[in-house]
Amino acid sequence: MASAMNGGGGGALKRIGPLRLQYYIVMGAVAAAVVLATLRYMPGPAAAAASSSVARPGASAAAPGAEAAAEAEGEEAAAEEREREKRKKKGDGVVLFNFGDSNSDTGGVAAVMGIRIAPPEGRAYFHHPTGRLSDGRVILDFICESLGTHHLSPFMKPLGSNFTNGVNFAIAGSTAMPGVTTFSLDVQVDQFIFFKERCLDAIERGESAPVDEMGFQTALYTMDIGHNDINGVLHMPYDEMIANLPPVITEIKKAIERLHKNGARKFWIHGTGALGCMPQKLAMPRDDDSGLDEHGCIASINNVCKKFNSLLSEALDELRLTLKKSAIVFVDMFAIKYDLVANHKKYGIEKPLMTCCGHGGPPYNYDPKKSCMTSDEDLCKLGEKFISWDGVHFTDAANGIVASKVLSGEYSIPRVKLASLVSTAKSDD
Repeated sequence: MASAMNGGGGGALKRIGPLRLQYYIVMGAVAAAVVLATLRYMPGPAAAAASSSVARPGASAAAPGAEAAAEAEGEEAAAEEREREKRKKKGDGVVLFNFGDSNSDTGGVAAVMGIRIAPPEGRAYFHHPTGRLSDGRVILDFICESLGTHHLSPFMKPLGSNFTNGVNFAIAGSTAMPGVTTFSLDVQVDQFIFFKERCLDAIERGESAPVDEMGFQTALYTMDIGHNDINGVLHMPYDEMIANLPPVITEIKKAIERLHKNGARKFWIHGTGALGCMPQKLAMPRDDDSGLDEHGCIASINNVCKKFNSLLSEALDELRLTLKKSAIVFVDMFAIKYDLVANHKKYGIEKPLMTCCGHGGPPYNYDPKKSCMTSDEDLCKLGEKFISWDGVHFTDAANGIVASKVLSGEYSIPRVKLASLVSTAKSDD
């Protein structure tokens, strides 16, 4: 789901007009400095693996009367270490590169724009803000966890990044169409190419790099974008909305072709969700409820989303014919996310169209003039199951449900599981 700082789309990242070139030059310099510093001082895959395998030092001698507590703590630490080793073995050699908007942004927009994302963001899982526009994890985080590897670090995050398992290029507010937002899909692909060239250059000079040539060849390339492009045309008459979709699909197709030209062979592409069920859209003024479907969602918006997914799926079918040695998978995110609303009781969700963190109370608890991160927000209780976190983005709980369906392969074309693309990694030139 999307919308600039409201979820993948438009508000936080404005059109940059004639300053676009100058802005890219500055940001390019920043990106170069960040990545070169990271490549120079970050240990390579082997060094990182050796470092992570070192056991935690033991605790100092327990004070009299605290032996039982110390023993329990030691057992807990040992269990944690065993779990880390198990995950490390499972995820050894797994590499992902992700492109998208706020649906999969793991802190990129906060880092690059210097935005301080405040509590209660992150409260459900990380217990502090991480730059994700959610109370916890995004779907990409669950994908990484399922593969036994750590969460992907944002490309533009200068502190704490670890690129040994790949890079997340997603930035909240991004569009597939170039020239509309600063970090549109074409720019994200440019950043990937820059990262790859710097890694291979470093290895050629005998230096370490977080990802080697084989890592790029066997990596999984995931993409979740286009939601903001749809948001950008929703003010138009229905026929015009539909007419504006093919150029967006063309840009996604071009991005996949560029990535393929640069060695990518395994693609996992998400369609858009049911944007007509978002509290942000439902809270907009309307004359009456005649445009709502049986589950209370805006039918016209959802019809645009379904058309977008149909066009995207067809474009990926065409790419399979031309990029014959590649695996290209489309995931029907609309079917997955709409099911959360239509069958919400099955998932223990009582208020499928209401925002957990917002303003105004029922039925939607969403006010476009106020952010979730203000002191007077109407906040649901911790542990309550909601689909929408802030009116646009999903909660940790909802993203977990969606991710389980994504990983199942039941909503994929062709019908394959994501894990099978990683476990059968091989290089095809």
